[in-house]
Amino acid sequence: MSQRQVLQVFEQYQKARTQFVQTVAELATRPQNIETLQNAGVMSLLRPLLLDVVPTIQQTAVLALGRLANYNDDLAEAVVKGGILPQLVYSLAEQNRFYKKAAAFVLRAVGKHSPQLAQAIVDCGALDTLVVCLEDFDPGVREAAAWAFSYIARHNAELSQAVVDAGAVPLLVLCIQEPEIALKGIAASALSDIAKHSPELAQTVVDVGAIAHLAQMILNPDAKLKRQVLSALSQIAKHSVNMAEMVVEAEIFPVVLTCLKDKDDYVKKNASTLIREIAKHTPELSQLIVNAGGVAAVIDCIASCKGNIRLPGIMMLGYVAAHSENLAMAVIISKGVPMLSVCLSEEPEDHIKAAATWALGQIGRHTPEHARAVVVTNTLPVLLSLYMSTESSEDLQIKSKKALKNILQQCTYLPAIEPLLYDAPPNILKHVVGQFSKVLPHDCKARRLFVTSGGLKKIQEIKAEPGSLLQEYINSINSCYPEEIVRYYSPGYSDTLLQRVDSYQPLTH
Repeated sequence: MSQRQVLQVFEQYQKARTQFVQTVAELATRPQNIETLQNAGVMSLLRPLLLDVVPTIQQTAVLALGRLANYNDDLAEAVVKGGILPQLVYSLAEQNRFYKKAAAFVLRAVGKHSPQLAQAIVDCGALDTLVVCLEDFDPGVREAAAWAFSYIARHNAELSQAVVDAGAVPLLVLCIQEPEIALKGIAASALSDIAKHSPELAQTVVDVGAIAHLAQMILNPDAKLKRQVLSALSQIAKHSVNMAEMVVEAEIFPVVLTCLKDKDDYVKKNASTLIREIAKHTPELSQLIVNAGGVAAVIDCIASCKGNIRLPGIMMLGYVAAHSENLAMAVIISKGVPMLSVCLSEEPEDHIKAAATWALGQIGRHTPEHARAVVVTNTLPVLLSLYMSTESSEDLQIKSKKALKNILQQCTYLPAIEPLLYDAPPNILKHVVGQFSKVLPHDCKARRLFVTSGGLKKIQEIKAEPGSLLQEYINSINSCYPEEIVRYYSPGYSDTLLQRVDSYQPLTH
């Protein structure tokens, strides 16, 4: 056998290995092939190829492994149980940029599925090596490492703390200053995933100057980047007044309001979320948003979208209105109430209806003027039907009841509440009758209207427990009218009259 023939055997073997890993990597991109590959024992066949003498075979084997692990937690579990992670981490420090990108992809693919799998990555010492990758000259390697940190940190505070302890945060802040859009975005996303868990973790992001760099990117034309930047700022601002003020001091107003008009729905949603997280803390922060034109901009944004994209905007209006009479009036003046009423009737999802219900309750609970602004949009019958509907979720029923109570206790505009006399259950009826008992003693015109509309007759038909608050309210209303009028509208009065007719003896001459 000649030397040529001997070498040919090796070449053929190398070609076969190359073809195998390339085909597996290609097959792994399609979900319908995954189960077949798994059943054929693909993991144990790829493992030795991770140490192959040919670099391209190594890299493609790692890529195939990442695609498989990315697909489901069983395959990710198989990577961990197969002892592959330490091998990857070791090679990550030694190999070229193609291998590093593929290896970081495997770590991210394993870590994304569950806190336990992410912990396995931490336990095998991967974070220190990934930190080194964040300093690599190749932006693709830095991006792959930032992805991995993002997927590990998002699970819980402990894993985020491990990422912080590894020294990743300052390097991620450097990454958001790089020219590559994809790298900026992933680094912003990783900072968001770290900051979201606790004020302490958010503080580590703030301490390395992240806010100023994030704020500068709010007007970047790339929609995906804007989403991630707005999300990161929201996750910082939500924790405390101090952090929200720091975000505001980075001069995000009024520029962030332009994001509410963005073509991308998720840019709108994340911008609304950021404004909500700032507004919720204090009346002063809410006032700052009002002064910047933020309330009107959010209302326009709610009008321009549907479904869950509306949710943070709806909640933001509720938070602003909850702080004070003046702020609630700012929401009313900006035509927030008709918009919330539209959401209440248009949106099919209970949790969005519940948010709109809560927001309307926060607006209407301050003064009779506020309550009137809410009830003139025909909100009360809608809230009542949501409260009484068996199809409403428990949360929606609770919020509808509370909003009804909040609004009714302030409402002196009787034409809007009178229909509830006929439909409301006893626990709501008590508040309705209570409002009539407050207004009628002082309003002659309203007393007359209450008779002609049939309201007084309805009051006489209500069966209240003797001595109850409801009975007190009814007595208070009845005392506003002459006794014979009350008797005239009481049930059974016509029978009494008929009996008197029967027993009446006309005078005969």
